[in-house]
Amino acid sequence: MNSSLTRASTFHIPPLQCTTTRNNVVTSPNYAIEGRNLSYSITTKQGKNIPILQDCSITIPSGQLWMLLGPNGCGKSTLLKVLAGLLNPTEGNMYVKRPKSFVFQNPDHQVVMPTVEADVAFGLGKFNLTQDEVKSRVEKALDAVGMSDYIQRPVQTLSGGQKQRVAIAGALAETCEVLLLDELTTFLDESDQMGVIKAVKNCLAGDVTALWLKKVSHFSCSPLEERFSHGVFFSEPNCKPLKPLITFSKDRTWYWDCW
Repeated sequence: MNSSLTRASTFHIPPLQCTTTRNNVVTSPNYAIEGRNLSYSITTKQGKNIPILQDCSITIPSGQLWMLLGPNGCGKSTLLKVLAGLLNPTEGNMYVKRPKSFVFQNPDHQVVMPTVEADVAFGLGKFNLTQDEVKSRVEKALDAVGMSDYIQRPVQTLSGGQKQRVAIAGALAETCEVLLLDELTTFLDESDQMGVIKAVKNCLAGDVTALWLKKVSHFSCSPLEERFSHGVFFSEPNCKPLKPLITFSKDRTWYWDCW
């Protein structure tokens, strides 16, 4: 086992530099996502406290794609939902650049309007935009994810990967600074996976920061993963990390800090 594999109660990324304090949260101008000592637990009907995350710290630079790997039940989706504001941490502080968007693993939970154009425009109703501004944002967002030709397409005719790209386009239309992506390619075939990966890479060209979750069991060093220019991936069979890599074990107490 690699000597850098260490027993701990936290997964860890190297310490911040040039930090400042904002609303009791330690932040750095170079980071889009920062979490300090985050914990999350649930309480059963019997009053028992069950920890899901314990003392987690994470920092991600602006304009990069990072991949967080781990098996089922390790807490990575819980962490993503905490960072997205869908769950409140029981302990710790965090800062995530705004606007931020969360893209669900199942696009059917997010793509709800009858046509592609209507779905991408759906979230823009909260902004004071003219019809021309809405149209421009929708067209630019669909172009970024390679879905311009589908603008009038009924969403029920789309593949799973195409729906994921529409969900990403909806986030881009809102000019998000941070994309939080929950195992987008789990149920997709290779063709759809490639389309989603290309869409995310196009987002990065605009200084969007992305944190992508993926199961360890679904991860291998294939041409698909090698298309990431930022973030992390394994080089099999020796599992040498080529970028910063974080993995969990099933008991949530191991970390691999590979810088």
